[in-house]
Amino acid sequence: MQALPDSANRLIEEFSRLPGIGRKTAQRLAFHLLKTETDAVIRLSDALKDVKLKVRDCTICGGITEDDPCFICQDYKRDETLLCVVEEAPDIYAFEKTNTYNGKYHVLGGALSPLDGVGPDELNIKSLLERTRSGQEIILATNPSVEGETTALYLAKILAEKDVTVTRLARGLPVGGDLEYTDEATLIRAMEGRTSL
Repeated sequence: MQALPDSANRLIEEFSRLPGIGRKTAQRLAFHLLKTETDAVIRLSDALKDVKLKVRDCTICGGITEDDPCFICQDYKRDETLLCVVEEAPDIYAFEKTNTYNGKYHVLGGALSPLDGVGPDELNIKSLLERTRSGQEIILATNPSVEGETTALYLAKILAEKDVTVTRLARGLPVGGDLEYTDEATLIRAMEGRTSL
């Protein structure tokens, strides 16, 4: 005997496919929507539909946008000599929240991972090389993972042939972190990257 209507079960199933959403959370979300006003549920449905129909990749940087090129690529006030290379589009918004970076971005669409079948041809590297201009600083902001480090080393090697400065994000101890809980690799990077006061 089935306790819930088919439509509610389908909704729970779809919610549980989302990252970080387990079955119980999916059920809570479904029951919340059942109690919510119809207009609010329709607005949610419209927002989901709009994001799939309107949002696309920027043809210049690879970030997400409704208008192509994106607002960052269109902004003539941004520093064209700075190009921050990130793995995925959400990484751009992590930098943008800081309100400290005023350059442009380039999204690779992932990181090199030979075990997963991701090589240089699967990433947005060709357009990076096409965008690279003499005198630019290319900031490699890949994740501090094995794949991110491999990608940064690969990019540094191929960009060495260009007339650009290649830099890597600093790594070290997080604000508010305790030394006793910090892993060895982070401590090594923090010691190597120390600066004078």
